[in-house]
Amino acid sequence: MPWKWYDSQVIDIVDIAPQTKQFTLEIQGEETFEFIPGQFITVDLPIHDKRTKRWRSYSLVNAPDDSLRIDLCIVYLEGGLASEYFFSEVQLGTAIKFKGPSGGFVLPDDLDQDLVMVCTGTGIAPFRSMLLDLQRKKSFTRPIHLIFGTRTIDGILYREELEALSKKEPLFEYSIALSRDETWPGYQGYVHQIYEELYKVPSADRLFYLCGWSMMVDEAVAKLMMNLGYQRSQIRYELYG
Repeated sequence: MPWKWYDSQVIDIVDIAPQTKQFTLEIQGEETFEFIPGQFITVDLPIHDKRTKRWRSYSLVNAPDDSLRIDLCIVYLEGGLASEYFFSEVQLGTAIKFKGPSGGFVLPDDLDQDLVMVCTGTGIAPFRSMLLDLQRKKSFTRPIHLIFGTRTIDGILYREELEALSKKEPLFEYSIALSRDETWPGYQGYVHQIYEELYKVPSADRLFYLCGWSMMVDEAVAKLMMNLGYQRSQIRYELYG
């Protein structure tokens, strides 16, 4: 079944880090818009004549609800046509055409394993959607550990929100690794050291979800399987770039 195209309008833009913004779109002319946390949409931007050069996919960062509003978390990439457009030309009222939702990077219907989410940068987007949905449904039934990595403290996305969630939900744990901040009191380095240290003893009762740049994901898959001995069936991932 082909994806449906939707018309939307930008109704809010929020700076959430020096090079990262959250864009809120309101869908026009529809009564509902349904998606599963972890899915993405594909936008058609006026940045090139060729269709394949205009389309970009972004995970939805909000939880599904009854509104027609969706959030995208977008990082600025120098020379990137899409991010240049979002950061230089998109403003309140800008029309955005998109299709979707799509993607199978979603949680099992019945989560019966401990969950370790590993992400870098805007790879946090699908995980935020999942966590907000679990919180809304009061469905934290298994331990969930979110491991987030970035370079410096000002690049930590949704920090206050996730720290608050970790205090509210006993089954939720939140860890941060910074690779270029020697003053950081927590983990200094990359996300890999955290799961390698905490989950070095394999357990069939554990599931890993990975999201971020392909280099991080590829390295994590190799470490989990080759170094730690986890099965491929225990690892699921979504690549960004």
